[in-house]
Amino acid sequence: MPTYFYWGDDEYQIIQATKKLQNSSIEPMWRDFNFVKTIAVSDQQIIEGLNQAATPPFGMGNRLTWLADTSITQRCSEIVLAELERTLAHLPPESYLLFTAPNKPDGRLKSTKLLQKFATIQEFSSIPAWKPESIAQLVKSSAADIGLQLTSDGVELLVDSIGSDSRRLVMELQKLQLWHHGQTKPLDAKAIAALVPKNAHNSVQLANAIRLGNVSMSLSLLAELLRNNEAGLRICATLTGQFRTWLWVKLMQEAGERDDKAIADAADLGNPKRVYFLKQEVQRLTSQKLIQALATLLRLESGLKRGMDEMATLQTAVIELCNFMV
Repeated sequence: MPTYFYWGDDEYQIIQATKKLQNSSIEPMWRDFNFVKTIAVSDQQIIEGLNQAATPPFGMGNRLTWLADTSITQRCSEIVLAELERTLAHLPPESYLLFTAPNKPDGRLKSTKLLQKFATIQEFSSIPAWKPESIAQLVKSSAADIGLQLTSDGVELLVDSIGSDSRRLVMELQKLQLWHHGQTKPLDAKAIAALVPKNAHNSVQLANAIRLGNVSMSLSLLAELLRNNEAGLRICATLTGQFRTWLWVKLMQEAGERDDKAIADAADLGNPKRVYFLKQEVQRLTSQKLIQALATLLRLESGLKRGMDEMATLQTAVIELCNFMV
């Protein structure tokens, strides 16, 4: 009775993991009979999906029932909870049940605790742009999965060019693999640069333009991010993360801390070597300016979540942030 719960905002990785589960659990010839996908938001949709999962497979192989976009770990009625408990306890061994959701399960709910008991839970969240070490690790592991060797400067170039876009990363790595076929030397930055176009701009670059108080550059970067369909809330989240990191570094400096490892731990940095560069970035800033910036970003997030005009709200916030930095 294998049960899985995949959650996170990286839709591409969730889809890839789901395809992998399909391929490993379902006989291809019987796929049309034994694979069911249900959008499981309402109680009725969830219960129908659970009933499907309780049905034995037809023909050879296993059955896979996918309850997509489920709200079962955010809110769960007593009726659904009872049905979930009954289904998980009596799921046929040849029936696979998969839940997917964009949000982290609420650990306080009985439904979440039940799934923690019966299901394999995996997170598929996008890596924040302000965590280049984590993005580099994703690049390395994705390249290793397809047997592609990269030099350290090649990894750095892909991080700068692609960021945390897992879909594009896989596509570019597959392209590089085809080009590199038959060669034994690891791919370096020079070779990769000729094949992988650099992503125009990212939100970390926007944060740095704001830090310098450059209004025109900041607005230009913002406009390009929006043209590239970068979500306003994601831009806000990246800016918040970057400014929070700068604030921690500045506060530790002002407190007289000299140990880069201690500063890295406080700022939640995986690589203490980054602290040197962050110190240079915050050299002319004060903690008060950074606190004001975070207050503005908090208001920005609230406004975007209330449905205010995305472009106008972001532009106003960016101008205000730049003025703080001058």
